[in-house]
Amino acid sequence: MPNTVIVGTGFYIPEKIYDNAYMESIVDTNDEWITRRTGIKERHVSADDEYTTDMATIAAKRALENAKMTAEELDLIIFATVTPDYFCPSCACVVQNNIGAVNASAFDYNAACSSFVFGLQIADSFIRSETYKNILIICADVLTKATDYKDRATCVLFGDAAGAAVVTADEERRGVITTVTGADGTGNNAITSLAFRNDAEELEKRIGGRKETIFMAGQAVMKFAVKAMADASDMVLKKAGLTYDDIKLVIPHQANYRIVDSAIRRMGIEKEKVFLHLEKFGNTSASCIPVALAEAAEQGLIERGDKIILVGFGGGLTWGAALLEY
Repeated sequence: MPNTVIVGTGFYIPEKIYDNAYMESIVDTNDEWITRRTGIKERHVSADDEYTTDMATIAAKRALENAKMTAEELDLIIFATVTPDYFCPSCACVVQNNIGAVNASAFDYNAACSSFVFGLQIADSFIRSETYKNILIICADVLTKATDYKDRATCVLFGDAAGAAVVTADEERRGVITTVTGADGTGNNAITSLAFRNDAEELEKRIGGRKETIFMAGQAVMKFAVKAMADASDMVLKKAGLTYDDIKLVIPHQANYRIVDSAIRRMGIEKEKVFLHLEKFGNTSASCIPVALAEAAEQGLIERGDKIILVGFGGGLTWGAALLEY
């Protein structure tokens, strides 16, 4: 049975920046409040004519280049987003055309901010069953286009980004050791963005009156997130018979500093073992983990053979963790 190994990563961050000084100018907030509550200083914002698949295409090409692989070698593209360009066609099919992956099947999926872990689990299942060999996982969102900039509780959080990873079958390297994912649909209304559904109660929650903007019940989400990320990390370690002493780096979903810090303390690990970039990017949804993974590799914080944990939570509510040997 082949193993699933990450052989290339890539990401794209838009150029435009909304720093905390800008946020102060458009909503009743200030740098001290934002920094203390979230740890975020800047968030990158897609251009008016820049959409999810535009960013994803660049990240995909960079991941392929990093993997030293051509698009024609891909068997499958899986794409996670909560801000698709279209309801149909899928973003995966758009990117397949953009990069010339003529031999790849393609589909979208949605586990919100947990999506990269879900994507690894999907890819691992396909590779271990020998259904596919070379898979491109993409996570991208233009959350700022779905942000209510009259809601100071959420508008300071979100940025735009795309992250991608190429995974392939390998008979020798260990790669993905184990994954765990889950969902709690009783919390489905904790993080919402409406499509066709006209829900008066949901619409009333949105200060700006646009139903497609993101609403988040902050305290409920934080309570769920801290426990879910700590428990998921513990679960993959237990399944693998390892401890945090065996782990080089933990890469969490970059929701906000308070959530990550509380989860770290619940895990009982030192902050030096955790990679954070939310100060300069904010919460970029599903792309947080793959972008952070690519950055950590570029900075030499992880090397081949290091064991790492990727862990996240998201709307749904969803959660998941992946333990891998990089």
